[in-house]
Amino acid sequence: MKTFVVFLAALLLPTIHAVCPDKEPGLQPWMPGHSEDHRVTISYGRKVLLTTSATVHSIEILSGGKLVIADTNRHILLRTKHILIGNKGELHIGSPDCPYKGNLTISLFGRLDDSDEEHSYFGRKYIGVGTGGTLEIHGERKLSWTFLNKTLHPRESSQNNYLFQRSWGNRGIIIHIIDPKTGEVLHDDRFDTYRSKNESYRLAKYVDGIKPGLILAMMVNDEGSNNLEDSAKKSISKLGSKYIRSLGFRHPWTFIVAKGDVASVVEDTAVYQGTKESSEARSARVFQSSFGEHFTVTVSSQWVQEAEWSNWFDRDDERGSGDWEKLSDLHKAYPDHLCNSPLDIQAETHDGIPSNQTGDVIHKKDKDYGFVCLNKDQTHGLCHNYRVRFLCGKLVRPQASVSIDMMSNSSILELADQPAGWGPGDRVVVASTDYSMHQAEEFTLLPCPTCASNQLKVRGKAKFIHMGEEVDGVDMRAEVGLLSRNILLRGEMEPSCYGNEACKFFNFDTFGGHLKVEHGFRAVHISGMELQHMGQQTMGHYPVHFHMNGDVDERGGYDPPTSVSDLSIHHSFSRCVTIHGSNGLMVKDVVGYDTLGHCFFTEDGPEERNTFEHCLGLMVRAGTLLPSDRDSKMCRDITDGAYPGYVPNPRQDCRYGPHQDSDPFKPRVPALIHHFIAYKNQDHGAWLRGGDVWLDDCQFADNGIGLTLASGGTFPDDDGSRQQVKNSLFVGESDNHGMPLPDKRIWGPGGSDLTDRTLPRGIDFPIRGMQIYDGPINVQNCTFRKYTALDGRHTSAFGFRLNNSWQSCPNNNVTNITFDHVPITSRVFFGEPGPWFSKMQMDGDKTTIFHDIDGSVSEYPGAFLVKEDNWLLRHPDCIDVPDWKGAICSGHYAQIYIQTRNPANLNMQIVRDEYPDRPLTLEGALEKRKHYQQFQPVVTLAKGYTIHWDQAAPAEVTIWLINFNKNDWINVGLCYPQGTTFTILSDIHNRLTKQTRKTGVFMRTTQKEKINHSHLARGYYYWEEDTGLLFLKVKAHNHRETFAFCSVKGCERVKITAIIPKGSPPSNCLAKAYPKHAELPIVDVPMPRKIPTVRLHSSEHFLEIKLESYNTRFFHIKEDFAFTEVNGKKLYQPEDGVHLTVIDGHDGKVVDTKGFRNSILQGIPAEIDNYISGLRDNSIVLMTSKGRLVTRGSWTKVLGKLGVEKSVNLKDKLAFVGFKGSYHPDWVYLEVDSERAKIHQVLPVPVIHKMKL
Repeated sequence: MKTFVVFLAALLLPTIHAVCPDKEPGLQPWMPGHSEDHRVTISYGRKVLLTTSATVHSIEILSGGKLVIADTNRHILLRTKHILIGNKGELHIGSPDCPYKGNLTISLFGRLDDSDEEHSYFGRKYIGVGTGGTLEIHGERKLSWTFLNKTLHPRESSQNNYLFQRSWGNRGIIIHIIDPKTGEVLHDDRFDTYRSKNESYRLAKYVDGIKPGLILAMMVNDEGSNNLEDSAKKSISKLGSKYIRSLGFRHPWTFIVAKGDVASVVEDTAVYQGTKESSEARSARVFQSSFGEHFTVTVSSQWVQEAEWSNWFDRDDERGSGDWEKLSDLHKAYPDHLCNSPLDIQAETHDGIPSNQTGDVIHKKDKDYGFVCLNKDQTHGLCHNYRVRFLCGKLVRPQASVSIDMMSNSSILELADQPAGWGPGDRVVVASTDYSMHQAEEFTLLPCPTCASNQLKVRGKAKFIHMGEEVDGVDMRAEVGLLSRNILLRGEMEPSCYGNEACKFFNFDTFGGHLKVEHGFRAVHISGMELQHMGQQTMGHYPVHFHMNGDVDERGGYDPPTSVSDLSIHHSFSRCVTIHGSNGLMVKDVVGYDTLGHCFFTEDGPEERNTFEHCLGLMVRAGTLLPSDRDSKMCRDITDGAYPGYVPNPRQDCRYGPHQDSDPFKPRVPALIHHFIAYKNQDHGAWLRGGDVWLDDCQFADNGIGLTLASGGTFPDDDGSRQQVKNSLFVGESDNHGMPLPDKRIWGPGGSDLTDRTLPRGIDFPIRGMQIYDGPINVQNCTFRKYTALDGRHTSAFGFRLNNSWQSCPNNNVTNITFDHVPITSRVFFGEPGPWFSKMQMDGDKTTIFHDIDGSVSEYPGAFLVKEDNWLLRHPDCIDVPDWKGAICSGHYAQIYIQTRNPANLNMQIVRDEYPDRPLTLEGALEKRKHYQQFQPVVTLAKGYTIHWDQAAPAEVTIWLINFNKNDWINVGLCYPQGTTFTILSDIHNRLTKQTRKTGVFMRTTQKEKINHSHLARGYYYWEEDTGLLFLKVKAHNHRETFAFCSVKGCERVKITAIIPKGSPPSNCLAKAYPKHAELPIVDVPMPRKIPTVRLHSSEHFLEIKLESYNTRFFHIKEDFAFTEVNGKKLYQPEDGVHLTVIDGHDGKVVDTKGFRNSILQGIPAEIDNYISGLRDNSIVLMTSKGRLVTRGSWTKVLGKLGVEKSVNLKDKLAFVGFKGSYHPDWVYLEVDSERAKIHQVLPVPVIHKMKL
């Protein structure tokens, strides 16, 4: 038994001794002194212990050499140009079980232009761990970072300020005794010197008993002079009061003094003005506490007159000479409801529009006279109907107060966690919670014996607001990171930039130190260290860099696995942690702050099993190394001469979506992103591209664009994907308003409350929550909150990529969407020409589409939302949504990808046979300099189309079928010059193998109908030489997986090779093709029914309206018809003339219908004018015409009152949606035609007044 114990002890003894590396036996004390020329080599089994500060040229540890840093109570500074840890060399600073407790600084010195020869692998100014080397650094364990748990306001005192207030029931003289050292209230008392002389005697005794040096703050509340006896007056006069002896009945009085110091007296008094007028005495003084901080004592004694607004009054209306709301008339009409001498007056319309915003000329608005608006003063001839109210004063009441405001140059940070290990003198950084990362602020910790366990006291005040709470459902708490560590690795810097190309962009030295680990190292574990002034603006030299190490965890034989943890990397010059060609590294609890270029960086992309856990990166500025590091100025200025070998157009086609076992031939698997939070980003909260990316339970707030999900790559290299975001929250403009900045371009009104706030980009930038790009994407069970468009800023919950040349997928879909404080008019915006949207001429701008599966966006389940002017997708029953610049449609949709060569620099027009007068012009997705061009329109299936060119037709056209299911088809007629000959074949292209297999040929037929009898091996084309159209049918013959662009066998294509006569003119056959091949529009998929209003669970909804005025002919008989349909209820117009349907804009209910015959419009036009004038504001007015309309005359002025622009030429048929009110909504619309006028659209109810920017 004894033998076993001794044997066990023998096994454990080396481990016990090795826990603290500086206690290991056999270490030789080492004190190399200070010489920048001293080159040190530690090798051949030599083991040394550095016990004091030193300066050497360099240190190389190899061949069994070991350097250990002594853990002493003295600060050690080791200065060197580099430390190279070679084969079997070791450097130890603490250990996992014995963290280093002292203070150590390793300072790397040297310049970029030093004459020393640099190391071929590590370069200069480094700690390098070579093959077989060991680096163990373990500093004290400290909390790396946490969150603020209470908002830190700029320049706000974080101390517990004091406020005391009294009113009725607290009569007399009130005294506070204050400690001059701390500002703390030691005692307070009240003396009713109105009621009793005994109270006056008690007051005198109380004042005389106060110790000298204490601060007295005194004031009268209500009345204090009636029984104020001479002894009390004498005691207070001794303190320095000048007014106490003459204090009158109910006079306000205040007094502050440090007893014994008459020079400190501050005193004020006022005269009581009676029951209907305010009066106040106020005194304030600043005192300095014993901690060098300041506090202000403020005392107030006053009689306060408060005021309240009366009810609204509307005695008169706008008929007659105008709207007269005189005060004298209102007194008679509403006795005992108004005060005689109002303090102010307000006037507004019954819709709540203030009188100064209605556009009316106001004759008089005076609190003593009232309000008058005269009709004769108005350009449109009639005032609005106004109501008025008045501000009336109440009887005065007493109020006394004492406040103590600390004015310390310190702040208290309340944290979410206890800051373990943080102490006085440590530096912390508090992250920005606004758009500018430069609002991050550094603070130094101060002692705070009174702080709670999760509180810190820091020197100075915040300059910016830092949120410490959830805002509108989004966690916006500022991160608080610890910068200080007891082990510091730093680079020594020159005072300014020198001698390299980086000086074109930086005015400071960017040649810091770096730490690099080479393949084949023996062990590396780094924790509890601070890195400052590290990294270099040259490739491969970063603060922490694992370079081409392969597997660094158990798979690579490393036990324990390699790790870096509990680091702070700040004020550095090239990244934070870089992992290049290395797998299995644990990066945990690392704070990266104020660096250049990507902070946490996996360099190539194929790196595996690397874990970044609980890391924080903030204030990452532009660097020069890679295009993605740079800002726009760097991208413009960097040239091949400045950076030899730089390729300005890096490859963009090497994109890999995630697949099972990382094998692209195996099934796809999604990349899962959970609980991602992105807020206050000027551009994107997130832009994600690459295969199946699924986001769940994420939050996006106050971003220029919340989220964009981009397809996996460039078609046809991309096989399609399923990208989705679900159970997530999007907030457009939260209650985190930010702070005004010198850049006024990003400060302005916004949010649902229209208050001033910081903005992501320019003041008119169209903020979007979910930006729909190419797709396909799925947005499921998401909430959109506080997206409110203004007149001049197109904010929307759903939007589309601006100036987009790329495709839009018809499989984009949304379901179970909730809107909270999002007006129905701000749910979607398709875009319109103007700022930010440019001319809306790019292909992707014109082809936008998404599927509203359950109608939670549009109220029409199963509908597709399309751009309002895309007639490739519309049909006769589509419903316009003017506020969205879109339309609600139904149908079966897919895409064709048309690739052209020889030439490639042409534009294409595609026309649907059902709408020959509505061609869609496409410019192509690629630059005109490319050797081929591609066009990707979304099309309605089972329809006919013709295609035309602005130059001679291309010699090669390939039509790819995208999102076609088996047996889906379209007919296509392509325009070619006369004399063209063709070779047409079909094939299948395999995206993965890049192989193409021929599947059939197309034979010429002389019967156009025969093209519909094509099959896979043999198709038919019809060459109609008189029109110049080559007709053929493109059809999918194979099944397609749900989210793939192409079939399971590959991408089905039709390839047309043409021999075109030289000198041929532009191939535009429109004039010959139509009306010959025109077809009547047919609705293949019936429109879905609107969700009933009672099931919407919303105060807002769409009102569907349809107006039509038209002629019909049966042989020689011509008949006129007109009808108005509101929410499915149709009303035919009975008589010639115009017919009006009036709808309440608040609830969408029809309140009246009225017709005006042509004879009235010609003979008594005032009748319709008076009718319109008599309608309530906020009325929707629908108008149709029947018969031969009176197109001129004074009756047409009513159209102007309802929103029509003045210059309009009427025709026989009219359909009109107008609005009676002080503003004109976007949906006001007039359609005129000689044969048929039709409007079919939805209107928002209640009507929304979009405020002007």
